Amino acid sequence: MTSTQPRVVALCGSLRDESRTRIALKHVLAAATEAGGSTTLLDLRALELPTLNAETGGENVERLTETIAEADSVVLGTPNYHGSYSGALKNALDHCGREELADTTVGLLEVAGGKFPGTALAHLRAVCRTLHAWTLPTEVAIPNSHTLITDSGVQDQSTADRLDQLGRELVTYAGVAHVPEHSRSDPTLQTSD
Repeated sequence: MTSTQPRVVALCGSLRDESRTRIALKHVLAAATEAGGSTTLLDLRALELPTLNAETGGENVERLTETIAEADSVVLGTPNYHGSYSGALKNALDHCGREELADTTVGLLEVAGGKFPGTALAHLRAVCRTLHAWTLPTEVAIPNSHTLITDSGVQDQSTADRLDQLGRELVTYAGVAHVPEHSRSDPTLQTSD
């Protein structure tokens, strides 16, 4: 949807060194790169964001908010913690607002150690709606991640295919909020009465 190379940013909500969430996000970003996007992984381990306090910010908070604001698409990746998304991701999203995420295309990824992922995705969808972001219908919820993802990558083909699809769609639908503007100026996107 954008006229230049779409910028896709992944925000990893896991702080573990051997994070399966991070491995899955890298897979999504590789697919986005192959689809023509430029990609960035924001790793919350490296940012070490302070707990949100409206009075303080800092260089790392500024880096987070600027990178998210400049993105055409964002993919939020989280481990499932007690049926929801991680506190680290919550804190990062609390540092962001509508200024950063409104009209941004957002993909969602949840990685669970157990059999029943999906609840964190519902919670993240609600947050994205509140921030006026556009969530993609394609979401990825990975159950039993210890058997499907290893240090060498995603081992399950159907999971890999779904991650590839998410990566492609982050590029294809980047800027989807601006489709009405584009359709007025592009006669190939206009409909006839």
